Amino acid sequence: MTIIGARPQFIKAAPVSFAIREAGLFEFILHTGQHYDKMMSDIFFKEMGIPKPDKNIDVGSGTHGYQTGQMLINIEQILMDVSPDKVLVYGDTNSTLAGALAARKLQIPLAHIEAGLRSYNQTMPEETNRIVADHCSDMLFCPTQTAIDNLRKEGIIENVHLVGDTMVDALMQFITIAEKKSLILADLDLNTGAYYLATIHRPYNTDDPDKLADIVTALNSLDKRVIFPVHPRTKKKLAGLPGNNRYKASENVVIIEPLGYLDMLLLEKNARMILTDSGGIQKEAYILGVPCITLRPETEWVETVSAGWNTVVGASKNKIIAATQEPTPPESPNPVFGKGNAAKKIVEIIARHQIG
Repeated sequence: MTIIGARPQFIKAAPVSFAIREAGLFEFILHTGQHYDKMMSDIFFKEMGIPKPDKNIDVGSGTHGYQTGQMLINIEQILMDVSPDKVLVYGDTNSTLAGALAARKLQIPLAHIEAGLRSYNQTMPEETNRIVADHCSDMLFCPTQTAIDNLRKEGIIENVHLVGDTMVDALMQFITIAEKKSLILADLDLNTGAYYLATIHRPYNTDDPDKLADIVTALNSLDKRVIFPVHPRTKKKLAGLPGNNRYKASENVVIIEPLGYLDMLLLEKNARMILTDSGGIQKEAYILGVPCITLRPETEWVETVSAGWNTVVGASKNKIIAATQEPTPPESPNPVFGKGNAAKKIVEIIARHQIG
């Protein structure tokens, strides 16, 4: 059983789902409904060829406790009904946490894909989710050596596998399709290297009016067009900014609805620079060789920073603006996230894994 519920997980799961079917194994897909907006969910299944979920529990939005609790109740019952041989969870969302806890309580072998990541920022809900998932798991699939090292520090050394990142698999498979099918550059009248791409969705930024105001004020001040696909959370928070912080986009900022995977890939590949608080987009920027500015005080993807392709600036308006003036690194990014065969490695290991 694959348990997924959020946009980044759909991307990570697509190549693994394909590899599962190619290996002749059966996959039951459980969608928690954590992301339920059509442009945050349905379009990814359609574009990426992920089989329709066998079950969607439609949890919707809510506080972390409510959302995780509702998922846990429903996932436990479905696990008992379906009785899968193994459970797969991805990343660090509430869907990951609920799936990991439910599988562990029922003693069903659990695999965590994208294990070992650490920001060492305990204020991030994702940090708690990924730590708990790792310590519940029987198989841990790590994207980088740094992730392996992080797990070793916590005493997790058995059934830990360095496989690369399935997002590389997905990007390599779909970038060519995006270049053939996506019309987003023409629709927005964009030329390669002539615009910035910005995304904001993490509570660290969206739930703090001052931080959110600083970031969008910086976007208003940049020297090129800024394409800004607005996450539903961010849209709501922008509308609620009080008083002097109330946001009005400049003529340079183009606010659009969330995009599907193909359109987003093409925008990323052709941007001058990407400004984001998304971990997945940081990786995609690195793989595509596009400079990235991370709108957080830290990142799990330290390899992108040490290589000079990612600058961590937090929410400081002045630091954001200054970082956009940095030159493109002279050397191409090294393939630290693998070569596009992570999904095949994962499925081979899962197929032969036995407990006890």
